[in-house]
This record gives sequence, structure tokens and C-alpha cells, in this order.
Amino acid sequence: MAGKKKNGSERSPSGASPCIEHEHEKVPRGHVPMITCSGERVVVPVRLLTDPCITKLLDMAAQQYGYSQPGVLRIPCDAEHFRRAIDCAMKRAG
Repeated sequence: MAGKKKNGSERSPSGASPCIEHEHEKVPRGHVPMITCSGERVVVPVRLLTDPCITKLLDMAAQQYGYSQPGVLRIPCDAEHFRRAIDCAMKRAG
């Protein structure tokens, strides 16, 4: 699992993702919690939600789960794929 982050621009000690993956942590301002199909909780910076890769995953989530999902938003991909999408979005966002 990744280490604790203070903001979305920091990387974990493993360098895996700019996201928080600790289930019991408070969601930082400017971030959205999401759950992958493998059950891992990931907190994503709001500024990345307009990235084409993230938008595609959100569209897939809407098709699979609908718009009225209770609780945390579920994303229909495994954690590794989602981390790669977040990493790409972070690079494009600068």
C-alpha cells in the first residue's frame, strides 16, 4: 500500500501512485474517494476528473453501476489499471 499523502502531488514511498489508499483516512479537500473493482479505496484529486482517461472510466462506471450509486464511487477496473490511469492524468496535468 502507498504511504500517507498530504496532497495529490506527492508520491508514495514506492512511487506507485499520487493517491491515498488508507481506508480510514479523512478525504483531503479537493479530492474524491473511489473504490476499484478489487475493493481498494483510492482518493483522486478533483482536478484530474476532466482528464480523458479518467472521464472514460467514469463513463464506464455510470454504464455499469448507474448514476445513483450509494456511498463511494465505484470504478470498474482493478487498482493497478486505475493507478496507471491516475499516473498518466497527473503527467498530463503537469
